[in-house]
Amino acid sequence: MARKSKIIKPRRFYVPAVATESSWLESDSYDRRAWSDISADAKTLTELRESGERLVPHFAALLQDLFFALFKYNVVWRKPDTVRASAALNRAILRSLLPSAAFGALKNRTLLEEDKAAIAAMVLGEELLEMVRTERLINRREMLDLWDLQHQEQDLEERAAALKTADEMPGAKPSEVSDAAMQQKLEQLKEAAERAARVSQARLNQKARAFDDTLDRLERAEFKRLQMASVKLADEVDRAAQDSHDFGLEFGQAGRLSAGERIELGRRLARNKKIAELARLVGRFKRDARALRRKTVERGEAEVYDIERGSELGRLIPAELLALHHPGLYRDFKRRLLEGAVLQYQLRQDEQKGKGPMVACLDVSSSMEGEKELWAKAVTLTLMDIARRQRRLFRAVLFSSGENSLRIFDLNRQRHYQPELAKVMEMAEYFPGGGTDFEAPLDAAVALLEQKQLKRGDIVMITDGESRVSPEWLERLRERKRELQFSIYSVLIDVGSSELSTLAQVSDRVTSIKKLSAESTREIFLTI
Repeated sequence: MARKSKIIKPRRFYVPAVATESSWLESDSYDRRAWSDISADAKTLTELRESGERLVPHFAALLQDLFFALFKYNVVWRKPDTVRASAALNRAILRSLLPSAAFGALKNRTLLEEDKAAIAAMVLGEELLEMVRTERLINRREMLDLWDLQHQEQDLEERAAALKTADEMPGAKPSEVSDAAMQQKLEQLKEAAERAARVSQARLNQKARAFDDTLDRLERAEFKRLQMASVKLADEVDRAAQDSHDFGLEFGQAGRLSAGERIELGRRLARNKKIAELARLVGRFKRDARALRRKTVERGEAEVYDIERGSELGRLIPAELLALHHPGLYRDFKRRLLEGAVLQYQLRQDEQKGKGPMVACLDVSSSMEGEKELWAKAVTLTLMDIARRQRRLFRAVLFSSGENSLRIFDLNRQRHYQPELAKVMEMAEYFPGGGTDFEAPLDAAVALLEQKQLKRGDIVMITDGESRVSPEWLERLRERKRELQFSIYSVLIDVGSSELSTLAQVSDRVTSIKKLSAESTREIFLTI
């Protein structure tokens, strides 16, 4: 009678469960898409995320959790066994920050508003990165412990994946092997892999518990400082979001910023008081300039050449005026007026096509520092808005004295005349100081007009001082003015009179400003 081979009864091998999440807060597809859209275009956010990831694991997940905590109405925590152990620092930060009254006050300003929540998350992330970098939150040894935790997680993941693959491979199960010796060998190999996985998981758990104990002993004073930063940020985030909307309204494709660019601008306005104040001035000046020019400039000589539909009461045709005296037709007239469907004359105006570029020469010498600089740059950016609406190229020439101080900014695109936000922000932050020199900036301004071969351009000089020029240079400037037919308007801020020798010699008109206010810009915007 043949002897049967001994068959080893297969058993189920242990495959360790490995946490795959690095974010501690639950989120849905809408939340994740909103954060993804913001992250795609915000250069500073990308740099912040990369800088944080070089110091501690899962810093990007921390930024995302901060956004979710500020944006979402209900915050739901994930179970600890579903989140990676190496994200323990993130949990400690979130648990200390989220329940605080300071964070609650900030969340009241950011709830369900993507822009505000993202701006606040970026600023808080920068504060946290600085705390980590300066070892005020955790020291270098504790940072190494976090990286060790992540490496142990990766080791456990690899072992778990190998066990699962081996268990699922065809012919790898002992029950599928007829030879008893081979069955036993396979069993031993899998048992060894299983023991290694168990040891790896035990080490990971032990390391995670030890690090949790370390986090419990963290200096709470640093979290208090972070909470105070939340209080301060709560007072600023509304204004920063509004300023970024007003200041960035004319930028981007079709005059609209992407989500990331909008957040980038808002973050800079929240962190930089000088630029924030400039943004508010620009918004105020632009509104005043547009209203002023609508009343006094845009209604020049025009002729009636057609009839159109609209809602301009001053151009109604006589038949529509008759409806105002008829009880039945009057109600219909009001409806059509609201819909912009009443009949009115269409006017054809002299649009002064072919008008040359506008160049603003802005004095950034030491004497302009402070309120003068902000006012002058706000005027410059408002002139840029006027140039855009007139479909004119706009260049800003910032000058003081010395060869390296002159900076030239082409602020709008050649084709669509849309301002470029990056160049505008660079111009807004540039301030070298020094003395005053008129020849270099005016030469640069004239060079643009010569390059484009367009006549009837405007050069605007904004300064608070005086600079001597050579007679030869002055004669060359006058000759170029006759050839290109451009005008030079000078704005003298707060000093002397409009009869100062150099400005009076180079300018067609000099406006002296004694008070830096929106009202003092009236003559400037009417003249240009």
